[in-house]
Amino acid sequence: MESFEDRLERLETINDEIRNGTISLSQATELFEEGIGLARSLEKELRAIERRVEILVQHTDDPEEKPALELFPELQD
Repeated sequence: MESFEDRLERLETINDEIRNGTISLSQATELFEEGIGLARSLEKELRAIERRVEILVQHTDDPEEKPALELFPELQD
């Protein structure tokens, strides 16, 4: 499997090719289909990473310490 960064770069390339408007409709359709697949796989991976981060943020070794629910509470107003 390609890395997240490689798949994101490919998705950006597909976007540029479709927006350029110099390819045929059938090529654009094929690229769009590939792009949808890439976007779905990237979104799935991001959701898994978000869950992992949430678990890590909420985990504490001290039973008296309450878990932090925000990653960066100092940035919240």
